[in-house]
Amino acid sequence: MFDYALKKILGTKNERELKKLRPLVARVNELEPRMKALKDEDFPRLTAEWKQQVQEKGRSLDELLPEVFAAVREAGVRALGMRHFDVQLIGGMVLHHGKIAEMKTGEGKTLVATLPCALNALAGRGVHVVTVNDYLARRDAEWMGRLHRFLGLSTGVVLHGLSDRERQENYGCDITYGQNNEFGFDYLRDNMKFRLQDYVQRELHYAIVDEVDSILIDEARTPLIISGPSDETTDKYYTVNQVIPSMIRDVDFTVDEKTRTVVMSDAGVEKMEKKLNVGNLYDPDEIETLHHVEQALRAHHLYRNEVDYVVKEGEVVIVDEFTGRLMPGRRWSDGLHQAVEAKEGVKIENENQTLATISFQNYFRMYSKLSGMTGTADTEAEEFAKIYNLDVMVIPTNRKNIRKDSEDVVYKTEREKFTALCDEIEQRHQKGQPVLVGTVSVAKSEVVSSLLKKRGVPHNVLNAKNHGREAEIVAQAGRKGSVTISTNMAGRGTDILLGGNPEMMAKHEVGPEPDAPMEGEEVEAFEARRVEWQKRLEAAVGRLKDQTAAEHEEVVALGGLHILGTERHESRRIDNQLRGRGGRQGDPGSSIFYLSLEDELMRIFGSERISGMMERLGMKEGEQIEHRWLSKAIENAQRKVEAHNFDIRKNLLEYDDVMNQQRKSVYRLRRMVLGFGAGIPVVEFDEDPKTRVKTRREKTYGWQDAREHFLDVVEDLVIDMVANACPERQSPANWDFDALRALVRDQFGVDIQFGAPPSGKEARAAVEEQVFNVVEKVWTAKEQEMGVDAEGVPVLRRWEQYLYLQSIDQLWKDHLLAMDHLRQGIGLRGYGQKDPKQEYKKEGYEMFVQMTWRVKSAVIGNVLRLQVVRQETAEEIERKRLALARKQRVIESHGAEAGGDGEAAAAPKQETVVRTQPKVGRNDPCPCGSGKKYKKCHGATEALA
Repeated sequence: MFDYALKKILGTKNERELKKLRPLVARVNELEPRMKALKDEDFPRLTAEWKQQVQEKGRSLDELLPEVFAAVREAGVRALGMRHFDVQLIGGMVLHHGKIAEMKTGEGKTLVATLPCALNALAGRGVHVVTVNDYLARRDAEWMGRLHRFLGLSTGVVLHGLSDRERQENYGCDITYGQNNEFGFDYLRDNMKFRLQDYVQRELHYAIVDEVDSILIDEARTPLIISGPSDETTDKYYTVNQVIPSMIRDVDFTVDEKTRTVVMSDAGVEKMEKKLNVGNLYDPDEIETLHHVEQALRAHHLYRNEVDYVVKEGEVVIVDEFTGRLMPGRRWSDGLHQAVEAKEGVKIENENQTLATISFQNYFRMYSKLSGMTGTADTEAEEFAKIYNLDVMVIPTNRKNIRKDSEDVVYKTEREKFTALCDEIEQRHQKGQPVLVGTVSVAKSEVVSSLLKKRGVPHNVLNAKNHGREAEIVAQAGRKGSVTISTNMAGRGTDILLGGNPEMMAKHEVGPEPDAPMEGEEVEAFEARRVEWQKRLEAAVGRLKDQTAAEHEEVVALGGLHILGTERHESRRIDNQLRGRGGRQGDPGSSIFYLSLEDELMRIFGSERISGMMERLGMKEGEQIEHRWLSKAIENAQRKVEAHNFDIRKNLLEYDDVMNQQRKSVYRLRRMVLGFGAGIPVVEFDEDPKTRVKTRREKTYGWQDAREHFLDVVEDLVIDMVANACPERQSPANWDFDALRALVRDQFGVDIQFGAPPSGKEARAAVEEQVFNVVEKVWTAKEQEMGVDAEGVPVLRRWEQYLYLQSIDQLWKDHLLAMDHLRQGIGLRGYGQKDPKQEYKKEGYEMFVQMTWRVKSAVIGNVLRLQVVRQETAEEIERKRLALARKQRVIESHGAEAGGDGEAAAAPKQETVVRTQPKVGRNDPCPCGSGKKYKKCHGATEALA
């Protein structure tokens, strides 16, 4: 009660924050006349001046905000014919301050992003605008790019299929648009490269994430993984899949749909052991078989065709549960994808080994500044604050929302629900009111479609099977009498305009824009064809605008767009996204959800309580019930699911945070090694774990830095060896110098003789110094022996760099595999009254320390074992061959002279050759120490000779 009274007096936190921004909006409005007086060519000049002030004079972006926002607003009018509303200015300010702006559908989030983009681009370190698919990235880069180019800012777009050179160019622009997966995979690929010059991304400076809840919440459970083929066979998947149909649910195994797990009973284990001819399924030797069985059971009983995946052209393609889109190229891990392939009878692809991985949570937290925008974020405000340190601000709408949202209608069975749903669709279609039907899966959209076909109701279906016409279907969903069925409306990026979208209609009428010259067509002719297409498009848009305006008024009179939900989603946000498609920019609209007790959400999470409520209300078959208590119960069920999913994501993040710290260390080391002698500054960030404030620093590493670093590594190894052989708690007289000599020989390939044991406090330091000095001399001698290259760089430096990178990459890959195995079994520690997370952190750290030691050991050992083998040049080999040929001809001619008239030439005297060394086989290692086979090294040279 007190909190309520306080909010009434002081306002909510959101209202107070909005109030602080009002004066800034007023300042932008004051500057509008000044910007209107400028000529077009003045805007790029202004941008150049602001860049100079920020980058060279250190002027703050906050100070420039009113001027820049006023300029962007005027640029929007001139380049796009769109003027930013005051509420859009507020949205832009919220994004600039590193927060999430919740703006309802149709409020122009795409245009809002241009404000902080232009402002933050002045720093010259790049701005990334992250979208949910390639279509939106391409569309926004081209559309908003017109505004940015008008201001003198460059715009790039990162799409699937671009080369590294093209990616570098696009990332080098002031503002870069792209899909979330592309940004994440580019980061991973960059950290697998062998030259800093080949990196495509710059530093992660500032990102604006569109549909931020979809990317940072919904997709947070799926990490990005770059993998390579492993040697494991796929035969076991076929074998296990053949026996799975004989397993009886609730007898041989139980299924928990909430946690998506399958647990076998004792009877099921015995049956499986007999079928697979295995003695004990839980024997350590059969752990792989057990894993295959569990994944096969999950594939058969938890993953459904046309819900979780579709089979397309002989491949199992995952369907995104939140957007309803296909995700080609993505695969479930831990053998689950292979188990589904075996179930569907398609070719089973080999399992892969992880080479690099990162979660979206940890990738986006690396940006110096992060912000986002969406129509539905407030329900997840707690998660955004805890995980990403992002506050959510709800931006008021430009016009009041007058959409009517009805209470949910519930039926006993799904059949009754679909019958009532189709009745309403048919009725509204006959009236002429546009209807948008939202379903949760491909299968359900096909069911609704087939029922409507039987009734003769024309409609469009938008699901994972038919996403090619996505923009066109969504854009025309507001036309009179249209019926559109969609699996999901998250991140579609296209407004539903009542009466139709004249631009989309015009493009459909005129045809696609010419994007390349035809065979044999000259550039001038191609450009003329494009200009002609543009003229026809503009003429069609002008003509269709009158038609859509008249139709708009008719649709408004009929009540606007009607939203019909066929099922509640696990998350309230997804339902709100569907509802948000109606009632944009003050238009009328309505929404209602049709549910049944057989719906997945009701069945798994809310069925018992809701069923009891219905029984008490005396509900009969064919009757519907509509009550706010029921809607409240359903919303509580959704809250449970959201809390459950949040716990899963939080749990995953806590595990991934262990890997994240290790990943950062490895990638930082890798960039430093690549930076040796490159002359390119390496940008690094130090983050305060409490405040999450990042400190940026640049450093350029020269070849002298490389030498010092490698000697530091040698010193670390020496200290470690001496500590093992010469413990501090023992007297120097008892130190094991024979063991130390063996360690030094194994690691450095150096034989060292120790004199009398040193005495005193610095005894151990003296031993360390003696070993280090010997190794340093060998190192220096090798450096001099190998000489310098054409650039004056010691050849040894190049080899050190190459071998270091090779060791890091190989051992990091092995470490990722070991961490995967640790993660799979760590949950069992809970039975021993130990916290699995703490155990994972502790053992993961120990494994990482061992890995870093092995990297140091491998690189130093390999460098000191390098042998200089002089390869003869082609000219030298040819010269030697000619000399031998001449010598042979001389011998033959001499033999002919000695023989006279047909007499055989006397055979040259044979000398006995005594071998002093053992014979080297062709496939044995060459004695020179190059590491090559004898036949490929000196054996090849001798053969030529």
